[in-house]
Amino acid sequence: MKFPSLRALFGGMGHYKTPLPPADAAHALGALLVRAAKSDKTYLFEEIAQIDRIIARTQKMNAVAAAKMRAECEVLEREMPKTEDIVALLRDAIDVTEREATLVALWEVVFADGINHLEEDDLLHQIEAYLGVSPERALELQATVATR
Repeated sequence: MKFPSLRALFGGMGHYKTPLPPADAAHALGALLVRAAKSDKTYLFEEIAQIDRIIARTQKMNAVAAAKMRAECEVLEREMPKTEDIVALLRDAIDVTEREATLVALWEVVFADGINHLEEDDLLHQIEAYLGVSPERALELQATVATR
């Protein structure tokens, strides 16, 4: 009969919700990376590892801190259904050079699994438009990642 008391103790846990991370440019970038990785309806280890490397590199943090931040970004990505809302957080905080670096990072993630999916291409072309990067320049950036 100890189970009812355990349920009473932990019963409210089902309603706990992880708080959203800060809606800053760093988390918006991470959320976009996660969204790009999930756009083909899979979220593979290679993509997750690439996201962690990008976060570590761009935020100058170690692997553990990057993985923790990625987990926060996964929450933000899940709670923000409109991609343009995530992009808006980022676009307003970065310059043109950083917008192009964002596209490079996104292509690094979608190419991480070695498989090119139409859903990923479509999403990244939407993001490039939201970021204000011309289609011609975006194709150049994509090609630099594809040839690595």
